This record gives sequence, structure tokens and C-alpha cells, in this order.
Amino acid sequence: MNINFADYKPVGDGLVNDGVLLNKAIRDCNASGGGIVTIPGKKTYLVGSIEILSNVTLFLEEDAILKASSNLNDFYDIKIKRDSNLYIPSWENCEYDGKPSQYFIYAVGATNIGILGDGKIDGNEEIFYGKVTKWHIEGAFYPRIPLVYFENCNNIKIKNVTFQNSGFWTTHLVGSRDILIENLTIDNNLRMTNCDGIDPDHCQNVVIRNCKIKGADDSIVFKTTEAFKNYGNCENILVENCDLMSTSAAIKFGTESVSDFKNITVRNCRIHGTNRGISLMLRDEGSIENVKFENISIETRRFSPTHWWGRGEPIAITALKRKENTVLGSIKNISFKNISTSGENGIFVYGDDLNSISNIKFENIIIGLKRVTDWPLDTHDLRPSYKYGEIPGDLNTIYLKNASEIEFVNLVENVDENIKNVIKNAHFIENCKNLYLK
Repeated sequence: MNINFADYKPVGDGLVNDGVLLNKAIRDCNASGGGIVTIPGKKTYLVGSIEILSNVTLFLEEDAILKASSNLNDFYDIKIKRDSNLYIPSWENCEYDGKPSQYFIYAVGATNIGILGDGKIDGNEEIFYGKVTKWHIEGAFYPRIPLVYFENCNNIKIKNVTFQNSGFWTTHLVGSRDILIENLTIDNNLRMTNCDGIDPDHCQNVVIRNCKIKGADDSIVFKTTEAFKNYGNCENILVENCDLMSTSAAIKFGTESVSDFKNITVRNCRIHGTNRGISLMLRDEGSIENVKFENISIETRRFSPTHWWGRGEPIAITALKRKENTVLGSIKNISFKNISTSGENGIFVYGDDLNSISNIKFENIIIGLKRVTDWPLDTHDLRPSYKYGEIPGDLNTIYLKNASEIEFVNLVENVDENIKNVIKNAHFIENCKNLYLK
């Protein structure tokens, strides 16, 4: 069944809440066996929580905007009293089990659902502002409301639409399977903290292709959060032909890592204007294994000296305990092939011990170092970890500590004159076993 939302007489002025009408249109579509609910263009529809039901696809026509209400009482499942301020800033506070307390566009236990079309979904980020600086916008509380949240869903399609101005994780996919995200544009504020682009969390069989993602924190980040450990691993995922810009990491694993990450390929992507390029951050009992990165260009820049994790590393691999009693998993069988980098830092690998990081291969890698900012290049960033934060250390093209079976084949190191005086040792290697540099 095809339903035109205009038949439900929404106001569409961006001021009156049309959410009750849109939820009714979705319920009617579902009750009739499913189909498409078309959101007409050239209007802005203010809505609160919108639940997508099985066999229903939202189709947003060009210039149609679904905008999140400015009233937090319009969002489903209010359970937690919010403080007006964060006592720990977001770049230090990462104690989040993955389960939000409120929802914007959401589905739970649904099958055959989608968001398609040329329109936009707007998260109305301003309602979540806390402290604002030239480098960073702190959220008024944490965690905030994801723009799209799908849990335990099968056969999801998100194509061609634009998600913008998210105040928190933009596309949080939890325990879901058979997902296609294609030609999605995510356009978020580069200062608004925690507005990740796409977060596959305990998901299987995912394809993300031809997407353009810009925003603060991570562009595409694979997670296995504590609240959803029952959904199993995050595995069988392909990311290709994406354009990524981020104030944290463009591609990240973790830090939430209570289950395994397996069989993931990232290829043919452009990473630019990013605080970190590719970051594997293991902090819990899960493991990261059988992951391939191929044909990727990485250009990094640091956005501020403090607020965002990272020091401009094109590739950072760290395995560290989140808490003192954490039983840490491992990172193994990872390959990087045909990677070119440019920025103020090199490849950084730091393990908890020799068993935590192993069998990493770098093939056809170009490391380009050049001055981009005037900030000091004298620290490394290990956040979050119970033991470490930011530690002193010189700039290197390769930094390896506590790792085994690391292989470099056809490594090229290009260092600009304007940064050579900062480098004391191009390669820092400590407590590594079976290192091959050809």
C-alpha cells in the first residue's frame, strides 16, 4: 500500500508537531500489509518520536524535511532525569552501555524497513547544546538522542537521503542484520560532540557504499556495546567508495568492544580533514580479527589541542584495558594495502602486552609527514584507558610497542622539510617480536 502523508493534513510549517499524524500513517501502512509512506516535498515537518514498523518504507521527496522537535517531552521513553551540565567532559566521559533513553526515528524488532528518497532528516542539534567554544560544542547531557535507532531489525535499506544536524550518534544500528546503506549523506556540525555518522553495533551482513559523511567524532564506527551483548558479534561488513571527514576517527573499531569484530573490509575510500584516519581501539574482552583495509587515501589534521581523541595519526591500533580488572581481547590478522597518508603523524601501534596485537601486515604504504598546525608534536593519545591518557613521546613515522608479527612491505616515508627537525627517531620500536620491514 502506498500512502501520501499529505492526505493526513499535516501542517508542515516546522512549528506545529506533525508527529502524531505521521505515526498514524505508518501504522495504517503496516496494518494494510506494508508499503511506502511518502513525505511530500517543499515542507518541514516538525515531529517527535517516529516508530517505523515492519514492511514500511519512508520515502522523503526532494526538499522534504523531518525535523526533530525542540521539546524533549515529544520523544519516546523518557526515563532518566537529565542534569543541565556534564560534570565530566565528553572527551573524557565514555561510560555508555549503548542504550539511549529516548528515540527520534526508531524501530525495534522490525523487518523490511527503509528510509529512502532525496529529502532530509534534521536532528535539531541546537537543543542539545551545552558549553560552546571555537573548537568544540559540549552536549547538555550524555547520552543524548540518536537521529536513527534500529534495534533487532532485519532487511534495512537507507538510500539517497540526507541526515543532518544530529545531536548524538546519527545512525545507530543495534543487533540488526542484512543492512544496505547507499548514497547516504550525513552532514553534521564538526564541533558538535558525539555525533558519529554510522554505528553498526553487534550487526551482521552490512554493506555501506557511496556515502558522504561529515561530522564530529567518528564517521563510521563499529561497536559491540555492553547493553546488547546478547546480539553477538559485529561481522561480515563491507564499506566501500565513501568520502569521510571527522573530528575524531573516520573509520573506528570500539572503544565499546565486549564482543568480537570479524570479517570486515574497508576499501576505495577517501579520508580527509580528519583528526585520525583509521583507529582500532580495543578496550574490552572482545577481539578484532580478519579485517582488510585497501586502496584508501588519508589526510589528517588536528582540530584542537585537547577536545578530540587522536594526534593526527593516519592509522592507530591500540589494545588497552578499560578498567584494571578487564580481561582484554586481542587484535590480529589485520591487513593494510595500498594506503597513502598525509599529515602530522605516522602509524601508531600500542598493545597492552605482546599477546594483544599480532599478525598485522602493511603493504604498499606511503607515509607523508608535513606541518599542518603549530601545536606541539610531543605526545601520544591512549585515551580511554584506566592507566593511560596522553603520554609524552616524540614524533615518529612508525611507533610500535608491545606487538608481534608485524610486517611492512614496500613502505615509503616522505617527510617534508618543515617537519624534519621534530623527528628524532623515525622508527620507535619497543618490546616487539618478529618485526619484518622490507
